Amino acid sequence: MAASLYPSTSASGEKHKLSQLKIIAILMTTAAAVLSLMNFENSFNNTHQRIGLALYALIWIQPLTAFSRPPRGNEMRSIWYFVHWFFGIGICVLGIANIYVGLHVYHQRSSRSVSLWSVLFTVEISIIAFIFLFQDRWDYMVKEGVDEQVTPTSYMTYVSK
Repeated sequence: MAASLYPSTSASGEKHKLSQLKIIAILMTTAAAVLSLMNFENSFNNTHQRIGLALYALIWIQPLTAFSRPPRGNEMRSIWYFVHWFFGIGICVLGIANIYVGLHVYHQRSSRSVSLWSVLFTVEISIIAFIFLFQDRWDYMVKEGVDEQVTPTSYMTYVSK
């Protein structure tokens, strides 16, 4: 099993917690969508609103594809995984881009500066990207720290006669 950020829990416990977080994220996004539709002027006449509406739909499609996941060992499983992963990354990138689009629309409507918000959001996204990339390499770094020191002859597996 891979190194975990939750070392005291079992693998199935981690999967359960992750599933719960995903469900909470979808429910919170749905609540935000409902509130934005009820409380804001939504004529969908600008790019930010249209992208936001598309994101609401895409966010619901993503977990629904889990029901069509082929079983392990099926040749379609790797294709399904790639599509699911690519779709998820695309949603994230589109969501990030939509925040910048929204800041631009806000600036146009209010004539207020959004430079501070753009910088803060860029810093936040940079930190998240760093954590994402760091997390991907964590197992490798842990293993590298545990292995014995490699000497010039330690790689040799044969004995010369």
